[in-house]
Amino acid sequence: MSLNRRLFLQQLGFGIAGLTFAPANTGWAVPTRSAKLPRSLPEAQGVASGGLLNFVNAVEKADLNLHSLMVVRHGRVIAEGWWAPYAPQRKHTLYSLSKSFTSTAVGMAVAEGRLTVDDKVTSFFKDDLPATVSDNLAAMRVKDLLTMSTGHERDTTATVRAFGNKNWPKAFLAQPVQRQPGTHFVYNSGATYMLSAIVQQLTGQTVLAYLKPRLFDPLGIEGADWEVDPTGVSTGGWGLRVRTEDIAKFGQLYLQQGVWQGKRLLPESWVADATREQILQPGTDRANSDWLQGYGYQFWRCRHDAYRGDGAFGQYCVVLPKQDTVIAITSETANMPAILNVVWEHILPALDGNGLITARAAATPLVQKLKSLSLPLPTGAVTSPIIPTVGGKTYTFDTNTLNAKSAALTFGKDECVFTLRDDRGDHRVMCGLNRWAEGSTTFSTMPLKLVQTPVPGETQSPVAATGTWQDPNTFVMTWRFIETAHYDTVTCHFADDRLTVAFQSSLSKINKTKDARPELVGRVGQGGLRG
Repeated sequence: MSLNRRLFLQQLGFGIAGLTFAPANTGWAVPTRSAKLPRSLPEAQGVASGGLLNFVNAVEKADLNLHSLMVVRHGRVIAEGWWAPYAPQRKHTLYSLSKSFTSTAVGMAVAEGRLTVDDKVTSFFKDDLPATVSDNLAAMRVKDLLTMSTGHERDTTATVRAFGNKNWPKAFLAQPVQRQPGTHFVYNSGATYMLSAIVQQLTGQTVLAYLKPRLFDPLGIEGADWEVDPTGVSTGGWGLRVRTEDIAKFGQLYLQQGVWQGKRLLPESWVADATREQILQPGTDRANSDWLQGYGYQFWRCRHDAYRGDGAFGQYCVVLPKQDTVIAITSETANMPAILNVVWEHILPALDGNGLITARAAATPLVQKLKSLSLPLPTGAVTSPIIPTVGGKTYTFDTNTLNAKSAALTFGKDECVFTLRDDRGDHRVMCGLNRWAEGSTTFSTMPLKLVQTPVPGETQSPVAATGTWQDPNTFVMTWRFIETAHYDTVTCHFADDRLTVAFQSSLSKINKTKDARPELVGRVGQGGLRG
């Protein structure tokens, strides 16, 4: 880092040791991971590179916004890539793919004799039961939680997580159970949370802590973390973060029927029960839907006799037993079925060796493509004639629901720092100009979420950010929270002595809704913003 850049950062209140910046294709210094899967070329494992390349090109053409891909054949990684600024050392929020890990914890607890799938749910929460326990609630088993057949007619999650509610099991048990448990499928993240709570009741450990010596350590999964409820119980149905290769290892464990490096971690019978059809979802178009093939213990059945764990916005662990293959994907897409359709269209035939060429050179185009992956980088001008007028100035906001007090943008040679002060203090993001700059921020990665499920001990979030001048008066930033699936677009418009700041989350883009955050309007004040 050059001297003038150090001074630039120090003047803004950044500690050099506390903030790291890197080009788009690199990340922070991260301890080397152990127990990496072996690598191989596709053709060496009977897979046509051309089909894998066609998959990558197809998902990009369809704008499916993949963040990472890893394909494992015969236990060897034959294709891997990350769309910059995402990178192999980064964890990624799994959303409901977390459920398959929670199911695994239950399977291990069953193997240890701590419970059975036929145990009644009420037996674990006697102090949290409603005054009147209905027959259906009394009949609800652990198996019904596992198979999303609790008897509820709708997902309980929103009620369980209602603002101010600190006792989630009690809220779950208070919900009406309209149907006989075990007879009707309703996707229900609250049910998975209850599985996590049961594991903690029995072991005195969170699911995360319970899995560490039993699953994560043997597989070489380091640094996993999990969101928690208000009392410290892992959320179970969402909130786990691991790396793409960790997802692939997890799938490989199931493909190997619970054995890892010669040691059994999970009973073969549990793997079989967890991944077979336990209940069938309502619906008629089964031939064309991967969501109507049956559900196991927090695993979905797929077409082509495959199964998967999956999470919102396209987090996938797809296992194809007949092809001895695992596919791990992270993304942020509004069209999850489209990703699987492209898998079946391009990757599946490639696994049959269609178009196979034995020459090593056959893999070269795929390897080159995977090394050059990058999400589209918004680019405009790197400078504006108004920078001397607006740079470093403090703009004081009108009263607003974000409790934002003021903001400033300070421009360097190839970066800009945006600083916003609110009732909690100063929040900063470093943006590269027409390039990604990596650092950390205290800005929320899930803006205005009413009920937070935080990761214990986490006060800052990794971010890769870029900024560009859309026109001489408009500076647009993209903040990618690179251990989540999401990003923010922040538009700063200058006019006379005023600054207008508008936020748009990627979620609002996907949902085609207006961002809930207000537009901030500020006027220039005296002096620069101080830390």
